[in-house]
Amino acid sequence: MDNNKKFRNPLMTYLIISLIVTCLLNVFISVLTSPNKIEVNYSDFMQMLEADEVDEVELQSAQILIKRKKGLEPWKPSEPENADNTPPPSPSPSFEDEFLSGVQLMNKYMTPYQIPKNVIYYTGNVHDPKLIEKLDKHKVNYFTKIPNLLMNIFQTWILPILIMLILFSVLMSVVSKKFGGRGGFMSFGESNAKVYMENKTGITFADVAGQEEAKESLNEIVDFLHNPARYTEIGARQPKGALLVGPPGTGKTLLAKAVAGEASVPFFSISGSDFVEMFVGVGASRVRDLFKQASAKAPCIIFIDEVDAIGKSRDTHHMDSEHEQTLNQLLSEMDGFDSSKGVIILAATNRPETLDKALLRPGRFDRRIIVEKPDLKGREDILKVHSKNIKTEDDIDLHEIALATSGAVGADLANMVNEAALGAVRSGRKKVSQSDLMEAVEVIIAGKEKKDRILSEKEKRIVAFHEVGHALAAALQKNTKPVQKITIVPRTMGALGYTMQMPEEEHYLMSKDEIIEQIIVYLAGRCAEDIGFDTITTGAANDIEQATSLARSMVAQYGMSEKFGMAGLESIQSKYLDGRPVANCSETTLAEIDKEVIIILKDCYKTAENLLKSNMEALKRIAEFLVEKENITGDEFMKILNEVRGIPDPCETEDSDTAESNPDKSDTEEGSENTDAPEIQENDADNPDLPENPSFSAELQKQTDIRQTDDNSQ
Repeated sequence: MDNNKKFRNPLMTYLIISLIVTCLLNVFISVLTSPNKIEVNYSDFMQMLEADEVDEVELQSAQILIKRKKGLEPWKPSEPENADNTPPPSPSPSFEDEFLSGVQLMNKYMTPYQIPKNVIYYTGNVHDPKLIEKLDKHKVNYFTKIPNLLMNIFQTWILPILIMLILFSVLMSVVSKKFGGRGGFMSFGESNAKVYMENKTGITFADVAGQEEAKESLNEIVDFLHNPARYTEIGARQPKGALLVGPPGTGKTLLAKAVAGEASVPFFSISGSDFVEMFVGVGASRVRDLFKQASAKAPCIIFIDEVDAIGKSRDTHHMDSEHEQTLNQLLSEMDGFDSSKGVIILAATNRPETLDKALLRPGRFDRRIIVEKPDLKGREDILKVHSKNIKTEDDIDLHEIALATSGAVGADLANMVNEAALGAVRSGRKKVSQSDLMEAVEVIIAGKEKKDRILSEKEKRIVAFHEVGHALAAALQKNTKPVQKITIVPRTMGALGYTMQMPEEEHYLMSKDEIIEQIIVYLAGRCAEDIGFDTITTGAANDIEQATSLARSMVAQYGMSEKFGMAGLESIQSKYLDGRPVANCSETTLAEIDKEVIIILKDCYKTAENLLKSNMEALKRIAEFLVEKENITGDEFMKILNEVRGIPDPCETEDSDTAESNPDKSDTEEGSENTDAPEIQENDADNPDLPENPSFSAELQKQTDIRQTDDNSQ
């Protein structure tokens, strides 16, 4: 009841304001249009008439308007004079004067000599039967205006109402725009859905790549809309709805539009937040209006993006009346409409755990379609889709880019291709090259090169040792990824340098040995600083964070701790968003987990220290080369490392073997590059997807193994 009063009170307020403004406007117009009028007694009118001072008289039903002849002094009413023949003093203002008009005040307080000329005098009509005779005698022009009935009705009744309605409409239009209405106050309950008619979405399944399983599930819905008899003759019924679930940027909205484009039916698109208003009942009204419009245009598709805005579980204590009414109405409409009409509901969310159970049951959303991050082939297909309208060089290798972008979603890959095109334009080229694409990947991960950041010679050497420490730990272990690039050029995202590792193929499992070696690689940067300069810096902050997170996951989630065994001590919440771990144990157990994590980190740090101390010559030589060049490739890194360790370069060995086995061709093929050189076996392992991170750059740092030296100068 209180909510309804809140809904009505603003209307009453604006109505009162409109009436007040209308009255003030009428008074203002009346004052501007009416001439100065002074009231006189009927006896004064007779004196004017006898003195032949009256020029014209207008006879009205209630009063007589008197116009005196020109050139006369203002009328001086007969008043008693004082003994010294001076006019009586002007009266003092009184309280009643507050209620008099300006003309009445002038008539009361101004002396006859102060009254302006050419004023109209008026007196009450006493209906004197001899008045006409007297007017004729003094040759006064007199008349009576014939009233215009229609004009009087218009001025008295219609005009004020029109003014009030115009003001009311303007005020309501302002209010409706302020609170989200799109068609005035009376449209508060109307749906705000965008309607795309047949073939207007401009998107088909050919525009969606990397989601083959999702497209297969949705293709059946499209076929049902095209050929319903094929399914009904066997007794199958049309699915009422499908819920698209997945991380942001994976293409849920794109898939929904593709379904409508393939089916060639009207497509209603609306966000869950569009149903929510401050007034109770408005959201429920918009739900009713949406389904009413959809039924009128059936067969069609309704797409509700971010459905968790209205579909949150009613178990929560923070559920307000508006949200609950809107959800109840949505549940009722999804149960009530006839699926044989061809109305299909698609909804998208990245928080399925927050949705109400009644919304998820079969009969409302019959299918839950998972739209996951694409795999290696999916990323390559997405890159092909987004690069088909981009002019590229003939030697573009999208497979290599797909390998370097593990963990990326469709939106990220589209952004990378666009960044590569922009980079080519900045470089003055007409086509996008492979280097442009790789640079775009690095820009997304670590930011652009910060050319104005000049490191001192000492800091540059420390950063070089740090990054080479990461690279050596990766190269000297068996279950790590090959080094792709090492740089000590500062980047805009806070990295003073980084080491990039890229997998040779995509794996989906991670062994305990791989995790341990991964942590060793993380900690080798700090260890290299300590060994090379007998000091430690703030540059290892990101490494320590990543190593600690991975060690904690080993203990609490993966069951890789001898002390806790296979106990699940943490679980992941909001899987498709930030993926934060939630503890499932007591505070005492948490303290024990911390101790176990510290033991793992110390053991890994000691292993990294032993690796680097046994390869000090390689550490110093590669670091000095990096200080000189600032950027080195993985091949250059491995060449120097093999020289120091006395291991022949695999490429050179292969070339010499080929020359010995083919002596006739040694002269003609001398210096040619061997494209089939074997990969070093000790770098043939991969790292699977880690727990999801809300930041794509952070996710890529995990997936492509970016070991960055942090800029903590601020």
